[in-house]
Amino acid sequence: MDLPEECWQSIFNFVDHRHRFSSLSLVCKQFLSITNDLVTALAVLDPTLPLLPDLVRRFPKLRKIDLSGLRGDIDGILSQLAETDLALEEIDVSNRRSVSIRRNLPIHGLRSVGRPKVSRLRRLNCSKIGSLRDSDLNLIVESFPFLEDLDISFPELGFSNSGGVWTPITDAGILSLSLKLKGLRKINLSGNHFITDRSLAYLSANCLLLNEIVIHCCDFITQNGIALLFRRCANLNSVSVFRIRFSLDDSTFNYSLLCAKALRAVDFTESVISDELLYSIGEASLPLNKLILANSCGFTYNGISFLLSKHRSIQHLDLQEVNFLTDEYMITLSEFLHSVTYINLSMCYKLTDSTFFCLTRNCPFLNEIKMAGTNLGAEDSTFSAGSVANTRVKSLNLAQNRSLGNESIKTFASLCPDLQMLDLSNCVGITEEGVLEVLRRCPEIRHLGMNQCIGIENFLVDFELSNLEVLCAWGSGIDDYGLALIGKRCPQLLQLDLTGCLAVTAKGVKEVVQSCRALREINLKWCNNVSVDIVALMVFTRPSLRKIVPPCGFVPSESQRNLYLRHGCLICER
Repeated sequence: MDLPEECWQSIFNFVDHRHRFSSLSLVCKQFLSITNDLVTALAVLDPTLPLLPDLVRRFPKLRKIDLSGLRGDIDGILSQLAETDLALEEIDVSNRRSVSIRRNLPIHGLRSVGRPKVSRLRRLNCSKIGSLRDSDLNLIVESFPFLEDLDISFPELGFSNSGGVWTPITDAGILSLSLKLKGLRKINLSGNHFITDRSLAYLSANCLLLNEIVIHCCDFITQNGIALLFRRCANLNSVSVFRIRFSLDDSTFNYSLLCAKALRAVDFTESVISDELLYSIGEASLPLNKLILANSCGFTYNGISFLLSKHRSIQHLDLQEVNFLTDEYMITLSEFLHSVTYINLSMCYKLTDSTFFCLTRNCPFLNEIKMAGTNLGAEDSTFSAGSVANTRVKSLNLAQNRSLGNESIKTFASLCPDLQMLDLSNCVGITEEGVLEVLRRCPEIRHLGMNQCIGIENFLVDFELSNLEVLCAWGSGIDDYGLALIGKRCPQLLQLDLTGCLAVTAKGVKEVVQSCRALREINLKWCNNVSVDIVALMVFTRPSLRKIVPPCGFVPSESQRNLYLRHGCLICER
């Protein structure tokens, strides 16, 4: 206790999850004060609204407030926050589409927060706001002239009370915004169907610090507007577009790529691209470290091979549903992926175990592999005989591999002994024996997904899983005896999803809740044999619980919800 407070802060910053602060705060008043100062973000839900004043006082260093989970009018909440001494830097008022109020953008609240005393706001999320229009953009830029990050994606077009259609965001609104937000660095324009390439011209001419732009589902944005961004925005380092059709031969666009000297991330999801475009990117000598071509078409192995051979510094690679990829192609491409840390090859149905083995062997920094919906397990796993373990791999998503069997996942576990996350959902060939052997070989696993694995009839674990925190067993055959063993063998379990586990009853739920002293969330939806009376028992016997999705048929009264909430537990539908 003689350590200076700054040292304790440095130590606590190594804690991987902020929810662990609740235990530290109980040690002494000094730890309570330190952990309070380290909490910088707060998500507010409807049941916690009465506690908001106390929470604001408790966490004086809050910099981000997330109001996206609230269902009612949030003008008053924003006005209340404006009266505090919080130096807010980020506010999230997104997801207001379903709110049945006249205007979904909290105009009065934003005006209050935007007054000079609290005008430090740098990031504002207005995504999925109903009827967002040009006049709303004017309010935003007048209230927050120092914004650096603005999300106005996917507004909902609707009808006004007088029967007229709301006026959508137009190029004129983006022009006004660009003239007043000179310090803008990042903007998400996705889903604004009426803006054109002119909006990109205004942003590139007036927002000289712009370095990241997201443009998904904008029907009138073309490659000409994107080329203009490349030419004018010297600081542009990330571009994300969706369903853009790039012409096969456009010398202007190819020249524009040569101007994008700072470009590090390119996302062409579901776009039509050509080998010529990939050749141009490869020849542009960009500092590229992130490439996303998920669900895109129009290019071949020659194009992607050339690009990767020229950009061997790529760390994030997404080739989901690039269906021409084969094991032979991936063995060659893996020679260019020495720096990759994340790779997504999901839905590439021609890929088998050979691709997995070459990735773990040739990519020494690989941290996360996604190969959901491929053909893993279709070949003999003895190919791994010459492979070596890759201790950097921490996450494997192998879901929806119907050919995957126990022997394959045992081999994969041997090659990735330090796994922390494994998803085997919808792998019908996996049985309990295979999963348990993986857990023996990979004792660091924290998150295990085995949703709808019909081959797993139970989960009779006979050894301790001291690190397992999340178990997703939706639709599995786990019964009460298996639940009791999970309770005894998984002392650190935080989240348990038993959706649709028909063999589970209240007896098993009681066992696991009483044994797992750290349990925070449990999902019992569609557990038809679990009595609804179990909800009260869980709340009062396990103080750590924060969220319960009850069995069907449980309809709590308002007084019951409030009672459970006072005990710190939210009862919700999902």
